[in-house]
Amino acid sequence: MKATARSHSNIAFVKYWGKKDEVLRLPTNGSISMNLSNLFTTTSVEFLPSLKADDILVNGISNSSINHRVSNHLDRIRHFSKHSSFAKVISQNSFSASAGMASSASGFAALTVAGLTSAGITLSEKEVTMLARQGSGSACRSIPDGFVEWLDGDSSEKSYAYSFHDSNYWDVCDVVAVVSTEKKDIATSIGQQSAETSIFFKARLKKMSEKIRECKEYIDKKNFNGFGKLIELEALEMHAIMLTSWPSLIYWEPSSLAVMKLVKRMREAGISVYFTIDAGPNIHVVCLKKDLETINKQIQSIPGVIETIMNSASKGSYLIQNHLF
Repeated sequence: MKATARSHSNIAFVKYWGKKDEVLRLPTNGSISMNLSNLFTTTSVEFLPSLKADDILVNGISNSSINHRVSNHLDRIRHFSKHSSFAKVISQNSFSASAGMASSASGFAALTVAGLTSAGITLSEKEVTMLARQGSGSACRSIPDGFVEWLDGDSSEKSYAYSFHDSNYWDVCDVVAVVSTEKKDIATSIGQQSAETSIFFKARLKKMSEKIRECKEYIDKKNFNGFGKLIELEALEMHAIMLTSWPSLIYWEPSSLAVMKLVKRMREAGISVYFTIDAGPNIHVVCLKKDLETINKQIQSIPGVIETIMNSASKGSYLIQNHLF
């Protein structure tokens, strides 16, 4: 049976950097995220007895390193179902991959949902997040709706994601200031391996549980300014770990800094706006819906900003009945 699923990328408000277990992709700490409406991956999977190997196209290209990760994840699904057939996989992003916009999150979430459906397997949402996590850690956060917590855990069964507010709960918006569409020099999975070499790593971990609690409380109460300050400092703190690891990781471009400085100037002018940034050069500017258009126009005026992508909170992964591929 052919199945097609769509999953949205997510932006982590409280982030993780480093893993307890590379194989199971267990993070060093929990995290909080929001699914993004206009950053998504659509993936079609069909298990076919006639195939001699997995047939994989991602964004129209057959890439050996990507295909290896996809086949490994299909093996996990085949193990669940005792399904021996290879699969035809066609996957397409609505945005540039490998540039710090969580393409692996949406990609492996969509692959998980489409693959399970094609194989005729029914799992609980918790179990689906656990499986998606093994393909790409942050993929587990793209399975549930809206505002999501990925729980810290020392075993696979305890490390899963769930929605604590749906996508309609709060009118928080995210404007991605795209300053580069080039593939990152150092992939996230590789960069995280040096996290513990930073002198700040252990100090950061001690505060993470309290930070997650505070972030959820700000979201619960819709306290935007408290929330915004927390997520901006959190992003800078994570990048401090990257900057002080060995080898150091410097993902920012000059235009990344220009957008950060613009955000600070807009705040000084009385607009409630904050930034966050994942492992890449592109900046996520976070605001309320009432300020979205004004903020978007100002970001577009910054030299070096290639495009902006406006997002609201999105639902989680879902099946598409009419196959697109």
